[in-house]
Formats: sequence, C-alpha cells, structure tokens
Amino acid sequence: MMSRHEPFAGDLDRRRDRTAGERSYYRAYGLLIASDVSLPELEPADPATADIEIVIGPIDMPKPSAEAATVFRFEPGRQYLAWEAVGAFLISDARRIDVQPAPGVGDSLLAFPLLGPVLALLLHQRGLLVLHASAIAVTGRGAIFMGDKGAGKSTTASALIRAGHDLLTDDVVALDLTNPDEPMIVPGFPQIKLAADAAAAIWLGQAQVRPQVHPAIEKMQHRLHGAFSGNRVPAARIYILGRGERAGITLLPQIAALPAIIKFSYVTRFGRAALSGDFAAMHLRHCSAIANHVGVCRLDVPTGIDRIGEAVALIEKELAGDA
Repeated sequence: MMSRHEPFAGDLDRRRDRTAGERSYYRAYGLLIASDVSLPELEPADPATADIEIVIGPIDMPKPSAEAATVFRFEPGRQYLAWEAVGAFLISDARRIDVQPAPGVGDSLLAFPLLGPVLALLLHQRGLLVLHASAIAVTGRGAIFMGDKGAGKSTTASALIRAGHDLLTDDVVALDLTNPDEPMIVPGFPQIKLAADAAAAIWLGQAQVRPQVHPAIEKMQHRLHGAFSGNRVPAARIYILGRGERAGITLLPQIAALPAIIKFSYVTRFGRAALSGDFAAMHLRHCSAIANHVGVCRLDVPTGIDRIGEAVALIEKELAGDA
C-alpha cells in the first residue's frame, strides 16, 4: 500500500491553466461524464457524447456565508447545493452540473461533494434509488451495507474485498428498478474511503492512497487497482450494521425493512424538500420494491477490527446458501 501524501497544492493552478472547453472524460454508474473538474477517482473514458456534463463557471444563486455555511434548494428540474468552504453546485435536468468553486478551492476538494451528495441527487433525478451505503459483489450477488455514521460500512466492505470479493460502490449505492422484481446494483467507481485504523488492519493490496482532501476529513481515499466489479449485479441482501458480542445475521420483517430503507436512502438526508414533484411517490415505490424483493437483515459485527472476519464468514455462507 502506498504511503500518505500531502494535498495537491497545484490543483487550483492546473485547473486555471486549462484552455477553454478542455475536458476530461470518465465513466461511472454506467454513464459517460465530461468534466471540467479533474476526477482521477473515476475510470477514464474516450471522448464521446456525454450523459453528464460538469461545467466550471459562475452560478447565479445565493451563496452561503460564514453565518449560514450551507444553502440547499430543490425544484423538480434542478437542485442547488452550496457549501461556504467548498463551492456551489447546480444540477439541471439530470444531465448537467454547474460548479462554482469557493476562492482557493482546487479539484480534489470539489470532488468530495461532487462524487457524493451532488452525484447522488443527479442519479436520483435519473430515476435510480440511491442509498447511503457500500456494496460488494459476493459470488455474483450484491451485498449492501447500511448504518449510522461510524457503523463500519466501508470497513466491512473492505474486509470482504480483502477476502477476495469485488467492490461495486462505496458511499453512493445506486439501484436500477426497471424490473422491480430484480433490483440491480449499478457499479460506481473503484474507490473506498477508510479511517486510519481500518486501513492499517485491512490491507487492500495495490490500492493507492490518495492525498487527504482536507484536514477536517479524516477518512483517506483508497483507489483500487483490481477488486472492482464493472458489471451490474442483482441486489441479494441489505445488511444494517450493529454491534454485538458475536457475529450474527437476523432477517427483519417487512414492516421494519421499509422504514430502514427510507432512513438510509440518500435523498432523505436533505429532508422532504428534496422530494419535490412526483419524486416522493416514485421514491416510496422504489423503497417498497426493495423491501419486498431484497432480504433486509441486521448484521451484528463484534467490536474490534480483528474480529470482523467472523462477520465476513457469515455473509459468505448466507449468500452462498441463497445462490
């Protein structure tokens, strides 16, 4: 594993040096992305007609201040997210993201919200159900890990990678419910974020540790080389992480499964205002379809990273038995 590095001090200068109209092309979540923001976290792609455009430029919307550090606005055709310390992002028609960086902010910090909440909302606008979770392909079937902050979603996913399984996506899990009877996990990009103690305990082979994007962001970004599934897989299990004296899996009744899916869907982090227009009804239908067709379980993980292998063995056994 590579050692840590300091943030890229030249990010902002390199972005300013680009000629007008110069863009990089990437692929993530089955979409071709043309971006003015450098996004080395994503898989590079050849130039072509893009599904999503990311454009740097001024945005004529209210900006946050030191007193009000964030501004969020939601309309049926566009969503606006702004952070005083990072910049402003305007999503239009589910295919364009305008970006106005805060003074002195470079691409590496812009990418943090851009590939998190901003992209999550765009995917939601494109008709996908988006969960705040991590997902792993285990024997060709998708295991999704949800939980409160600090529950160990990425750590559990990393332990499964270490056991020989492939990452599907970390942090933003997008589900395609074109066929509600078989929800499919759409692969994101080969990166996972880990706290220092988890990274030290779970070695991920040739993963490249990217520079820390901000002193306040403790988790480090690990860019995987291999151990990534680029294919959609059916969602087989959703595990809600908890702590227990021993590893255990308990299937939740549907009456408990639906509220859990709603709670950990990405759009609900922004409140009812984010479900404008017909999206509230669509979101409920999607959450209900997942509760009906995907087993939702509580996964008890013993305290201590040295015992996470016990949970990994249970997951492997359960998914192999369901195959």
